Amino acid sequence: MRSRYTAYVREDAAYLLATWHPSTRPTEPPAFEPGLRWLGLEVKRHMSAGDTATVAFVARSKLGGRAHRLQETSRFVREGGRWYYVDGDLGSAP
Repeated sequence: MRSRYTAYVREDAAYLLATWHPSTRPTEPPAFEPGLRWLGLEVKRHMSAGDTATVAFVARSKLGGRAHRLQETSRFVREGGRWYYVDGDLGSAP
């Protein structure tokens, strides 16, 4: 989770796509909002069970002088020893 947040901060689309599970990976790289500044990541909860995990987090950002919060509970799966982002429920992190 933290490495994917860092990839968003650095606008590293290649890393984001490489860590996205093939079953849900978009065909186009994510678009980055010009002028968006990421301010921090807070992991609220992490639960794992074998080769699956969920991570609830809040990521803070600022765009055009306005503060924003992205709340999500993300699902991950481990395959071949690597973790992949599957999907997430926006607004579901505490």
